[in-house]
Amino acid sequence: MGFRVVVFTDEAPGCPAGQEAEVEMNAGYGDAEARAKFVKQVDVVTAEFENIPAAFLAAVEKAVPVFPPPAAIEITQNREREKNFLRGAGIPCAEFRVVDSAAALEAAVAELGLPCVLKTAAFGYDGKGQRKLTGGEDLEEVWTTLGVPRGVVEAWVPFQCEVSVVAARGQDGQFVPFACVENIHTHHILDFTLAPARVPAQTSAAAVDLARRVAEALNYVGTMAVELFVLHDGTLLVNEIAPRPHNSGHYTIDACETNQFEQQLRAVTGMPLGNPAQPVPAVMVNLLGDVWYTEVNHPDWSPVLSHPRANLHLYGKKKALPGRKMGHFTVLAPTVEQAFAEARAIKEELLLRRATVVTGV
Repeated sequence: MGFRVVVFTDEAPGCPAGQEAEVEMNAGYGDAEARAKFVKQVDVVTAEFENIPAAFLAAVEKAVPVFPPPAAIEITQNREREKNFLRGAGIPCAEFRVVDSAAALEAAVAELGLPCVLKTAAFGYDGKGQRKLTGGEDLEEVWTTLGVPRGVVEAWVPFQCEVSVVAARGQDGQFVPFACVENIHTHHILDFTLAPARVPAQTSAAAVDLARRVAEALNYVGTMAVELFVLHDGTLLVNEIAPRPHNSGHYTIDACETNQFEQQLRAVTGMPLGNPAQPVPAVMVNLLGDVWYTEVNHPDWSPVLSHPRANLHLYGKKKALPGRKMGHFTVLAPTVEQAFAEARAIKEELLLRRATVVTGV
């Protein structure tokens, strides 16, 4: 789209984003000299993920505009702040208690009942930093093992499925959502995204409305994702907010008129938002390091590349580790059920080939 990109990262040179940028700056977020050099090279800044120190974003914002607003990122990078934000905005979410000791944990469990889930207040994703409590645990030991000063205990939600809404909000307040999608997790990590979700139209509409309310309450600018639980009676509860393009929106690259990354760029540069229309159903499949033959040897991608309606996307990460998101593929089909069946077949073939190579069978 004609923009030059400068990446500031605390990772080693050659990170995935740096591979595609004109300039890659590698320094700690506390490096004031590097930050000063960075802001001199850019007209606007956006965040690729939420776990960037708030102090860094606030300092950058003094020199150039930052979107999403650092205040929105600060809220969503911490479960305690995020849950309190949702409660304060009147947006439905699971009942919760904030805890800072084993005694507070014991009281929260007594109030919320069992089962329930204990989560770290900060730096948790893909099931990391959380534990389901079912009774019989030594709560003193559980709290010590968590190893953080503050946590959030959430009531257990017996949901029917999880959905998410990826949407963009412009600097003028324009709100443009993509379709409500259905997310299927394996071992707490997103496995498949079905677009559109297999839920009633009124459920999808209600999910989009909640995403709009979240975006407006945060005064958000950019692409974001709101993850929600669908209860068996159709009730929706917001689970998490991601202040960035999201894993469950990767299907938009192949399936939509404007993808979530272009929407991010349009929003943060003050351009009109694009058309989110999705002409054909799609299913996105995460590719974790578990599919790789070794840490550096990728699979035979023939099952994906030979499919006439499948598209492969690899992220440029140098080492494949179990559970690490290394890429994804998307399958398009006349119906979401057909796309899902074909996507599962492709993934099963990839795993079968890996097993054959690793075992030597």
